Amino acid sequence: MQLGLQGKNALIVASSQGLGKAIAEQFVKEGTNVMLASRNVEQLKAVQSELEKLNGGKVFWVRCDITDPEEVKNMVKQTVDAFGGLDILINNAGGPPAGGFEDMDDEAWQKSFELNLLSYIRIIREALPHLKKAGGRIINVASSSIREPIPGLILSNTFRMGIAGLSKTLADELAPYEILVNTIAPGRIATERIKQLDESNADKQGITPEQAASLARESIPLGRDGRPEEFAKVVVFLASEGNTYMTGSSFFVDGGKLRSV
Repeated sequence: MQLGLQGKNALIVASSQGLGKAIAEQFVKEGTNVMLASRNVEQLKAVQSELEKLNGGKVFWVRCDITDPEEVKNMVKQTVDAFGGLDILINNAGGPPAGGFEDMDDEAWQKSFELNLLSYIRIIREALPHLKKAGGRIINVASSSIREPIPGLILSNTFRMGIAGLSKTLADELAPYEILVNTIAPGRIATERIKQLDESNADKQGITPEQAASLARESIPLGRDGRPEEFAKVVVFLASEGNTYMTGSSFFVDGGKLRSV
């Protein structure tokens, strides 16, 4: 299948490590021009150097704290200035702290709202005038918790659900502009975030992180963690010309863990 991504321009948020980096790599391999974005300049430089060796699309980076409205505006502007346009927006953000309802004060709720939901809204608002010019794709990265809340992740469960609602609504509003909007929800994918959650769960249960990880994998039919590149390939397909009729949907990459229909 020809994905039609050669020469397209993509902004990938939170792409200096983890899932964002994996997504960027797959796009570059397809010949897509990629703007990396993160708060960590040293990591951005390292990822740019690594991806340029693939001899695919162009790779640039911009430092951005996505909770800062002015930095969000600059991130989108730098992307359009570098490539001459914007075709694909991948919204992504690190997960909020683990914990239950009684562990979280107003500050924790506010920070998570700004990082995990309001940032997506602001980025889409800035990107929209450019995406409207010739249609495009918006992929919002959420979590499998949008279908089945995860114990001990009250903040993530709440705001990731908001992402799904945002995507569904925008899919309807932006359809006349040929902009497809979808949510993609990772399950247990092998990243630093998963290691942190294993450590948190291990502390609560009085076991080792390795034991916590093993217990978590027992609930996955495929019996293992997903690889970042497995998740990234689904994102790339949804953002490609291989997908021309799927919008307003949520896609789960979780090894079959979710049993609901």
